[in-house]
Amino acid sequence: MAKITVKEVNQQTFRVTVISNSTTEHDVNVEPAYAKRLCHDQLTTAELVEKSFEFLLARESNTSILRRFDLKVISHYFPEYEAEMAKL
Repeated sequence: MAKITVKEVNQQTFRVTVISNSTTEHDVNVEPAYAKRLCHDQLTTAELVEKSFEFLLARESNTSILRRFDLKVISHYFPEYEAEMAKL
């Protein structure tokens, strides 16, 4: 199981470190309105980012995840993403 660490750089940017077979770092941008739409204030944005990485890691290795991306791009690769996050 991978270890995920999320650090807030600023209100919209998070640095995610994933420790698995290899360690990777990712910079993730999250628009506040998009975060609110996905989790309806049930999670902090940092928690949403962590859950998003759990979602991604269930589908691909950490070395396959983009190093820099906007959170909403996940739904372009995985159409079920937004529905899964809404269940949290």
